[in-house]
Amino acid sequence: MHTVTQLKTSMFDVSVGGAPAKPADVFPGWHLHDRLGVVIDEPLGGLGATHLIQLAITSFYDAAERRRGALTVYPEIFAFHFGRGRGSHAAFDFWPARREVMLSGDPCDLLDAINDRGITRLAVPDRPAREFQYRTKEADTALDRIQSAFVYDARGRVKDGTIRIAGNHRASEGNPGRVLRPVYLDKPKELAKPFKEADSAYITWLKLRAADVSQEQRDARIAWRDGMKEDGLVWETYRPISVPDALAIMASCKTD
Repeated sequence: MHTVTQLKTSMFDVSVGGAPAKPADVFPGWHLHDRLGVVIDEPLGGLGATHLIQLAITSFYDAAERRRGALTVYPEIFAFHFGRGRGSHAAFDFWPARREVMLSGDPCDLLDAINDRGITRLAVPDRPAREFQYRTKEADTALDRIQSAFVYDARGRVKDGTIRIAGNHRASEGNPGRVLRPVYLDKPKELAKPFKEADSAYITWLKLRAADVSQEQRDARIAWRDGMKEDGLVWETYRPISVPDALAIMASCKTD
């Protein structure tokens, strides 16, 4: 849960529709029980939603002062790997491992998992929408609960994106860097204040997920992220959409 001290809302500059905005404008009405879900359907694809994820993390901790002090809790964020594992994103604090959900290529299973975890803010990859019949009542359940939805591109800048989020602090690139180049202690240690990189369960999880992504794919992602940087920082764009549109897009997620 390093993100509780690593990230602050002030580390991000936001604009909406080309006009300066507040970080809170990305997730209007964020409350104590909000949960972000990110659907991922290509190798390390969630990196394209880096700043959206990190703003959700800061929103989670800002929603209750005790989360930054009295409590020791990981942010309520979930990664949904569609079709198969897409490489661990646990460095963002998608942890413990149950926060990274490995799914079949059936959109029904994807929506069931989103509903089971009570997701209220949803990010989906940029795919064409298509009509699809989900299991009875599952779509209505999502429509009743999810408050906002976004399209992101795995390369970080979605077509016609009206929300722009830019990192203005070096720490904003710490987590994507650890997703690209995983960091952990190969020999777990007993520590007074344990952290996940020294946790044997975390090490096992990263090793298990390593086979999801080839070295060639990882190298390509590293080169892509490095190519986006301006003075070491990255800006990304997102497109807000309706929840019905998000469900229609989920039906076209890639399975390969």
